[in-house]
Amino acid sequence: MKKIIVLLVALAVFVVSCSSGTIIKSIPEGAKVYMNDEYKGVTPYSHSDTAIVGTAFRLKLSKDGYEDFQTIMKKDEKFNTIACVGGVFCLVPFLWVFEYNPERTYEMKKATPGKK
Repeated sequence: MKKIIVLLVALAVFVVSCSSGTIIKSIPEGAKVYMNDEYKGVTPYSHSDTAIVGTAFRLKLSKDGYEDFQTIMKKDEKFNTIACVGGVFCLVPFLWVFEYNPERTYEMKKATPGKK
């Protein structure tokens, strides 16, 4: 019976610890969000995934009248205690020991005349 309980707890920790999300905001709002050149939506945009530690995405925000904003978004910003505890039972959750910051805001610069 103890083995089953430990297994169920480990499974629950594993499932909970795999997902991480963030809200991508921009100033001004309404910028188009691209991740690895794939359109995802407009800001504020809620992103969630099960990518492992160290995964990186090219993030681009685009809005008419503003310069495109580009950065790298990496899954190594916030330590996930639950995944670490799960890693004690099974090494696999250590792949999700870091997650995204819950929120990020990027300020876009106005474009100079003749540019996007």
